[in-house]
Amino acid sequence: MSLLNKAKQPDAQGRIQNVTPESAGWRYVGFDAYLLKKGQTLQLESGDKELCLVLVAGLASVKTRQAEFPNIGKRMSPFERTPPYSVYVPHNEQIEVVAESDLELAVCNSPSQGNLPARLIAPEDVGVEQRGKGHNKRLVHNILPDNKPADSLLVVEVYTNEGDTSSYPSHKHDQEDSEDETYLEETYYHRFDPERGFALQRVYTDDRSLDECMPVYNRDVVTVPRGYHPVATIAGYDNYYLNVMAGPVRLWKFTWEKDHAWVNSDEYPRKK
Repeated sequence: MSLLNKAKQPDAQGRIQNVTPESAGWRYVGFDAYLLKKGQTLQLESGDKELCLVLVAGLASVKTRQAEFPNIGKRMSPFERTPPYSVYVPHNEQIEVVAESDLELAVCNSPSQGNLPARLIAPEDVGVEQRGKGHNKRLVHNILPDNKPADSLLVVEVYTNEGDTSSYPSHKHDQEDSEDETYLEETYYHRFDPERGFALQRVYTDDRSLDECMPVYNRDVVTVPRGYHPVATIAGYDNYYLNVMAGPVRLWKFTWEKDHAWVNSDEYPRKK
């Protein structure tokens, strides 16, 4: 089963990506991406899932049976590097999304039996942080981190400049009942500036029973069922990705690959 999900042409609903637990061969994470034209309406049902709708680019009005969020959105491109507007939706809900401009919409989902209300996640609710140093720097927007209410979803977006690495030093979160890790499945939805760019993403385990390196292009999705999963950008092209994670315990707890953990230390960058 390939870990690389190539972007498709929009279907009748505008959907260009559709990752389900069944298609990914796992238990928790689902991900869809849509490209909607101004005025287009999208109808969704959450069923037994909780959803996080992320306005990657564009403006929208979102309505559930219990709440309305009219005329939300601000950034017209993710590369404005401002936090997005998002909407959290609990299970057993009906959702209507009206595109108030051309709209790029990500719909993240995972199992839920909770009773949290639908809520708006505005840009000012999003935690912003810089991580790394040297050629391992990235800008992080914590949309739905583990210290904010949800049943199992974790959602974050990350910016990596041309020629730099991200999701690095290599780390993993694939062990259940571990003191050092939580089991979290993960998807990466990639965007590039300029759009014709690409990056390389490798997914691999210590014993190399899984070891796949992929050229990732605009709006492709990489699924990470287990193992390490670093991203390396190419000169000339900045990278954005939207991460969705979920598992039996809603906590982001990981371990570094020992060979490369030194990149976090004062030894990096090395003196020449």
